[in-house]
Amino acid sequence: MGAERRMAERKEVDAIVVSDITALTSYNVVARTGAIIDASTRGFLLHIQREDLIPPELRSNLSLEDLVGQQLVLFLPQMNLDLDGTVTRAIHKGKGLFQIAVDFSDEVPEYWRECLIDLLPAPGEMEE
Repeated sequence: MGAERRMAERKEVDAIVVSDITALTSYNVVARTGAIIDASTRGFLLHIQREDLIPPELRSNLSLEDLVGQQLVLFLPQMNLDLDGTVTRAIHKGKGLFQIAVDFSDEVPEYWRECLIDLLPAPGEMEE
């Protein structure tokens, strides 16, 4: 699995705003909003600010390790699209910023993931 991860080409993206980040096991909304900052056909990196976390136990903690292994679903308003996947890593980057790595669910076809990555804007691509 390690080699497969390295082979998936990563694409730095222009922070794609997402909303309603929800844990599927409990159907609890984890965060109001966040941003996808990097993506590949395997998954994506998500940045969430502490003030956007909803559960008090997450907001008052410097760790989101409880999310690792959980399936999340989130909404991309600009594309009117839901994404889901499993949290593989959650770290506090400092100053209230959390970085969460999410692998796409196995049910998501490879060709669909490739199309999604192609459609996500690279940094500066959406500027006028």
